[in-house]
Amino acid sequence: MHQDHVRLGARMVDFAGWDMPLHYGSQLDEHRLVRESVGMFDVSHMQVTDVTGAGGRDFLRRLLANDVARLACGQALYSCMLREDGGVIDDLIVYRLNDDDEYRVITNAGTREKDIAWMRAVAAGFDTVLNVRGDVALVAVQGPLARDRVHGVLGSEVASIAGALKPFYGAQAGKLFVARTGYTGEDGYEIMLPADDAPAFWRRLHEAGVAPVGLGARDTLRLEAGMSLYGQEMDETVNPLEAGLGWTVAWEPEDRDFIGRAALERVRPGTTRTSKGLVLLDKGVLRPHQKVMLGDREIGELTSGSFSPVLGRAIGLARIDKDIGGDCTVDVRGRLLAARIVTPPFVRHGRVRVTLD
Repeated sequence: MHQDHVRLGARMVDFAGWDMPLHYGSQLDEHRLVRESVGMFDVSHMQVTDVTGAGGRDFLRRLLANDVARLACGQALYSCMLREDGGVIDDLIVYRLNDDDEYRVITNAGTREKDIAWMRAVAAGFDTVLNVRGDVALVAVQGPLARDRVHGVLGSEVASIAGALKPFYGAQAGKLFVARTGYTGEDGYEIMLPADDAPAFWRRLHEAGVAPVGLGARDTLRLEAGMSLYGQEMDETVNPLEAGLGWTVAWEPEDRDFIGRAALERVRPGTTRTSKGLVLLDKGVLRPHQKVMLGDREIGELTSGSFSPVLGRAIGLARIDKDIGGDCTVDVRGRLLAARIVTPPFVRHGRVRVTLD
């Protein structure tokens, strides 16, 4: 879809080896469009891998910190894929495709090679087949008007299937796999389809009034929604407990020996930091690696930071001491600026979810 992005005025940048649209003119306008109306993202850089075979379920129960055994047919699950020492190799979404226990795993573009190598190494011990897809495009349509606009493009039969989906469920509908998932804090769909069909589908969405949105707004939207980004909130040196993703670790049943479990159990009682939200009360800009202070004591560090178009001030995610809340300061280029520790999300479904009064 490169030609379509250029035709629509995109500023193209390199992203994990892909030539991707950063924005189509105004990142701020695109952000507000998704919060107030509808926008679409080309996220075909994400890696799609299908898991089949009699041992696929057991393979994923070993591979992932979360447990696919809890999935109903069509349901999705967010999880981390861990090293033996508990560090995060990648975060991902896995869908249970059908009653035959076939699964679809969506991983990040920047970690593609190491993800595939790790999955193949683990899969060698199971009766399973990994189909690393290179023939699938992925288009996300997000915002309060997203579902109505998509239904108008899909046709009545496919729209009926999509319209019946509950949040965090997906279904095959003809050539399309339509999932009610996203990375913005708004309702909408992520639609997987044959790559050859993607440009025409993108154009039909555009003709139906769905404007394109780039990587820039995608990042500020996910930050307002309090969603983690691999390489910032977590990586191979950070475990999910420290990253505020303890809720994605399925400890029960106790006999499920997922990779990294023993390491997490060892550090679990002594984990002192986790991910929390920060809102800057003074004027300034929050960026990763800035120090969070309480008096003259360092209590954490920013992992993500940006300007929030909805709050009209800087926000961020930080790895902070677990038992600390309330007001603090952030070291911004040698100046201690007033901030407040909050519980994300900052914005969800177009509404501010944090209180600063």
